[in-house]
Amino acid sequence: MGKIVLASGSPRRKMLMEWAEINFEVIVSDADESFDKNLSPEKIALQIAEKKNNVVAANILLDDLNAIIISADTIVVLDNEIIGKPKDETDAISILMKLNGKTHRVITAVVVKTKDNCISFTDETLVSFNELNEQQLEHYVFHYKPFDKAGAYAIQEWIGVVGIKKIEGDFYNVMGLPISRVVQVLKSLI
Repeated sequence: MGKIVLASGSPRRKMLMEWAEINFEVIVSDADESFDKNLSPEKIALQIAEKKNNVVAANILLDDLNAIIISADTIVVLDNEIIGKPKDETDAISILMKLNGKTHRVITAVVVKTKDNCISFTDETLVSFNELNEQQLEHYVFHYKPFDKAGAYAIQEWIGVVGIKKIEGDFYNVMGLPISRVVQVLKSLI
C-alpha cells in the first residue's frame, strides 16, 4: 500500500485518523464546496467529498500510483434544511437556537480513492439536543468559537457534554469521520 493522504484541513478528522493509528499525511483540498441544491443531503455531502478528493488525487496519483486519498464532508440537516458553518457569533447562536431541543441528522460522506478504485459511502447519526437557555448557548459560542463546524457545535466539547440528550449512530461521525468504517475500507484495499 502506498502513502495515505487525508484531503482535509479538519483537526478533528486528523485526530481521529491518529487515534486509529493510521500512518498518513494531510494535504488540504481547496476544492469549490458549492453544491446542487436539488440533490438529497447524502448526495450533496458526497458531491463535496468527491470534489475535495479529486483536487488532491489529481496531483498525488500522478507521483505515487499506490497512494490512497481519503476525503470527507459533514453536513447537518434539520427538517430538510442543510445547516452549514456559522458566519459569526450571532449566526452561531441563531443556528444553535434552531437545533435547541430538537433532533437533527449529521451526515458524513467519505470518498477513498486509489488509481484503480473509488469507494464512497455516507454515514448518518441522529443527534438530539436538550433544551438549553440562550445564556448557555452564548456561553458555548463565546468560549468555544465553533465557526469552522457545520451546525455550529462540536459534540466533543462542552455543549456535547451538557447539551446532547442522545445520539443514534456513530459518535465519531458527528465529529466528522466515521473512522471505524474508514479503517474497514482501508483493510479491503490491502
